[in-house]
Amino acid sequence: MEYGELTEKIIGCAYGVYNKMGFGFLESVYERCMLIELQKAMLNAEAQKLITVYYENQIVGDFVVDIIVDDTVILELKSVRRIIKAHEVQ
Repeated sequence: MEYGELTEKIIGCAYGVYNKMGFGFLESVYERCMLIELQKAMLNAEAQKLITVYYENQIVGDFVVDIIVDDTVILELKSVRRIIKAHEVQ
């Protein structure tokens, strides 16, 4: 897997946040916690970054990502009781 080591670190950070914070907070709280964990893991992470979306070399829109790590992996955070189909698509 091309980004296996990076994604393992990110998943470890997510588990760290969950183990310390549990559930029940707003996404914005988890986002700030994730940024702290990612920083501790020596990863470059930016929150609420505007990304230009391309299709066949043409700009088709913009997208604000919750967190982007090392300009490579986009994190879409969810704070819900249950994941529904709309969340999976996102």
